[in-house]
Amino acid sequence: MSRRRIGFWYRLAAVIAKPPLVVLFKRDWRGMEHIPAEGGFITAVNHNSYLDPLSYAHFQYNTGRVPRLLAKAGLFRVPIVGTILRGSGQIPVYRESTNALDAFRAAVDAIDHGECVAFYPEGTLTRDPEMWPMAGKTGAARVALITRAPVIPVAQWGANLAMPPYAKEHRVRLFPRKTLQVLAGPPVDLSAFYDREPTPEVLKEATEVVMAAITVLLEEVRGESAPAQPYDHRKARAQQRRKAAGEGKK
Repeated sequence: MSRRRIGFWYRLAAVIAKPPLVVLFKRDWRGMEHIPAEGGFITAVNHNSYLDPLSYAHFQYNTGRVPRLLAKAGLFRVPIVGTILRGSGQIPVYRESTNALDAFRAAVDAIDHGECVAFYPEGTLTRDPEMWPMAGKTGAARVALITRAPVIPVAQWGANLAMPPYAKEHRVRLFPRKTLQVLAGPPVDLSAFYDREPTPEVLKEATEVVMAAITVLLEEVRGESAPAQPYDHRKARAQQRRKAAGEGKK
C-alpha cells in the first residue's frame, strides 16, 4: 500500500471541523510541497494550543495525505469523538501502562503500510513561557530510526492566540480573526543515526535534531529568534522543587 485512503470517518470529521475553521480563521499555509506524495512518513509537529491539532489536521488533510495522530487513550472513550477517532484510524497512547509500547508498534506498522503518522514530540502542550518548542521525547525518533521513513518537521502558530493553553479562563478569543499559520519543512536528515545502536543517548540526540528543525521553522513563522536552549520541563520542575525545599528550611 503506497498511501492511506481518506475514508468515510475522516471525511465526516472534515465535514464537521472544516466549515468553522474556514469561517472563523484566516490561513497561512506553506511547505505543502514537502509532504511526500507516496509512501509512509512521519510528521513532527509543535504543540501550543488545544486547538492546534485541528489547525494542523486541516493543513494536512488538504495535502491529500491524511495523518494518523497519536492521541491520549482517554479521548477514545468520549462519546462520538471516540467513534470518529477509532473510525479514522487514530492511534491511542496509554501512558504509564503496560500498553504504552502499543502506540509505537501501531505507528511502525502504519508507516510500513504507506501511511503518515503525526507525532507531537513534546508529548504535551509546551510549557515554555514564550511558547517555543520544549525539549522533545524520543518516541518519534525511535519510530523514525526503526522505519527510516522521512521525518517532516511542521511548525504552527496562531491557534495559541485564539485558545491560549494555560489561560486561567479557557475562553476562545476569536476576534479579531486570527491567522492559523502552518509551515512544513524538508525532511530531517537522520541518516547519521541509522547504523548506531538506539541507546537512550542516541535517541536523545536524534530527537534534538528533529526539535531543532521544528524550532527553525517556527522562528521563520514568528520572525523571532528562539532561546539558545529549549525549555526542559522536567529540569524546571526539579529546580522549583529544590527552591521550594530550600525556602522551607529557612
